[in-house]
Amino acid sequence: MGVTFNDVEDDDDFGETHEINVTPFIDVMLVLLIIFMVAAPLSTVDLHVDLPSSTATPQKKPDKPTYVTIKSDLAVAIGESPVKRVDLVRTLDSAGDGNRDRRIFLRADKSVSYGDMMDVLEILRAGGYLKVALVALEGVPDAAGQATSTPASAK
Repeated sequence: MGVTFNDVEDDDDFGETHEINVTPFIDVMLVLLIIFMVAAPLSTVDLHVDLPSSTATPQKKPDKPTYVTIKSDLAVAIGESPVKRVDLVRTLDSAGDGNRDRRIFLRADKSVSYGDMMDVLEILRAGGYLKVALVALEGVPDAAGQATSTPASAK
């Protein structure tokens, strides 16, 4: 049983269209995109950061790690022997047979400023030592979620 309806009076050129107009939808999406692009950088906040300890699981250290130490008086040492900053790369080359692909462990006193530590990192980078790991105290999270450092003798 089929029924057909013939609309004889369909001479009007301005009839209804049953298509969705997507132009307003695209306009709204572009406005939302701009709002999120402007608001995303504003969501970052500058906070005081204290980075002396870490609760990350320690990585396996090599058999003979090479430690570069920055003391509180800004003196630099490789292992236990003090070295001048200008001789740092040359001393590392002679100690490691010129292998610049090995990992260098950089540790700094808590009182050393960020800029002084970056100066030593820049000396290492300019000398070709690109694999540098930063050393921190191993911390244990307390009940409040803050990392508290534990002395090495307690472990």
